[in-house]
Amino acid sequence: MKKNLRVLLLAAGPGLLAPAGATLAQTPTAARPALSNQSAVVDNMPLSLQQAIEYAIKNKSSLLATRLAEQTAKARVGEIKSAGLPQVNVAANLADNFKLQKSLVDFGSLGGGSSATTLTQADIAAAQNGQTVNLGTVTLPSEPVPPQAFAFGLQYAGNTSASVSQLLFDGSYLIGLKAAKVYEQLAQKQTQQAEIDVVEQVSKAYYSTLVARERLQLLSRNVQRLDTILFQTNQTFKAGFAEKLDVQRLQVQRNNLVVEQQKAQRLTELSVALLKFQMGLQQEQTVQLTDSLSAAVIDAGALRQRLGVASPTTGGGVSGLAGVPTAPAPTSGNGAEQARQDQQTALSGARVGQLAAAFNYNNRIEFSTLETQQALAGLDLANRRAGAYPRLVATAAYGFSGSAKTAGNLFAFRGPDSRASNGFPNQNWFGFGNVGLSLQIPVFDGFRRKYQVQQARIAQQTIEKGFETLRQSIDLQEAQSRTTLVNALDVLDNQKANLELADEVARVSRIKFKEGVGSNIEVVTAETSLREAQTNYYAALYDVLVAKVDRDKATGELYNQAKK
Repeated sequence: MKKNLRVLLLAAGPGLLAPAGATLAQTPTAARPALSNQSAVVDNMPLSLQQAIEYAIKNKSSLLATRLAEQTAKARVGEIKSAGLPQVNVAANLADNFKLQKSLVDFGSLGGGSSATTLTQADIAAAQNGQTVNLGTVTLPSEPVPPQAFAFGLQYAGNTSASVSQLLFDGSYLIGLKAAKVYEQLAQKQTQQAEIDVVEQVSKAYYSTLVARERLQLLSRNVQRLDTILFQTNQTFKAGFAEKLDVQRLQVQRNNLVVEQQKAQRLTELSVALLKFQMGLQQEQTVQLTDSLSAAVIDAGALRQRLGVASPTTGGGVSGLAGVPTAPAPTSGNGAEQARQDQQTALSGARVGQLAAAFNYNNRIEFSTLETQQALAGLDLANRRAGAYPRLVATAAYGFSGSAKTAGNLFAFRGPDSRASNGFPNQNWFGFGNVGLSLQIPVFDGFRRKYQVQQARIAQQTIEKGFETLRQSIDLQEAQSRTTLVNALDVLDNQKANLELADEVARVSRIKFKEGVGSNIEVVTAETSLREAQTNYYAALYDVLVAKVDRDKATGELYNQAKK
């Protein structure tokens, strides 16, 4: 990202730093209306760095997608919790047994070879006429009857039921509740990580536009100053006191400067477009930056004091930190030990012991995220082990079942009080119900749980190893950001001194030329050197601002500063 922004600033070659356009005219910093979540294009939206960051955090599409993942994590937590709530189910089904299944029944086992009473139609008629009937007995054959096919049920059948179950104990569920909360924390930290990246990108893009705007104003003043010199030289030429070549040199210089200004204007539009993209703002929306570059310039002395380094020119800077550090004389003859200490000092970014000890790894969201992942890995290991615990569930069910020879008769829904025309009960629906406990005790699963525990333990150990790698990475990033920032401050001090010298040389050259004791070539050369010094100064200033953002991110302070 820093490289891309640097390209915008220096793409036109020496003497050019991407300036801001007319839509970025500075306004008083006191007028900073609150920036709301705007979807419609408004005229010239006022935009401070803080407002740009707040807008990006609320509207950047990548952040919105990350927040959706956070909402998914919350929904996942609710899903896990729901397993411990009562589970209620209602079921109903209807069947047309167009071909009833038959089973063989051994009727012979009911009493083959015993005696039985005979009842004939004549006996029934006599009984109906009020006559006394003497029933006779017969002896059944001793040979049993072979099994006969018998169909149970009727063609149409249906049932409906409601069941309730309540989890009473499950070790995996209890651990899952803890893991769900940690999982939600992990999603929140991932969102915060994405917000930090957005703050970094918007800050760099905003600083790029601030530097560009300042450079454009300086370019405009250079054009005006060159126009004045060109006019005076042209008048002198007409009076016969200057050569035409002097006028032509200045005209060439002015043409080149105007071309730079035009290129700067187009590159400015590109830098503003990049800022809008990093914010998630519509490209059609015009913006007006309300922060000034002077407000963004870093107090080099205070910053050097925080970093524990001295100014390369004064040895103490604004705050006075003692002299420029020099290499200490060796105190022992152990050259290898001294070389090892020097290497460690260099790798640590030349931090003194107090500063190194003051660094808190927990300030980095990556470290906090890894701690959350470690907690999840521990809970996953406990969950695998909890698979050996019994599982107890309370169950209850109640419903009705019915059957009939025809579909219409099935839906008659006749209860126990229903009677047929001949007085016999003709109930076709019957109720049923049950309550119970279900206990599941895992005994042997073919060592599946054993290998799951091994995998979970290895995953936990892998995360633990990652802490050392992350610490080393954070140390390296902190040292690199510190070194880059110190170097950028040194370059800025040097370029500022060069700019002051180049400005003085150009001023003296213009005076000498105006008084007739200097040459036109001297003025052109001085003006060219001044523009190069200006470009180098603003490029160095941008590098310091970007290095400060990288430093704040490396120390974990960027997010907290953006929230202020």
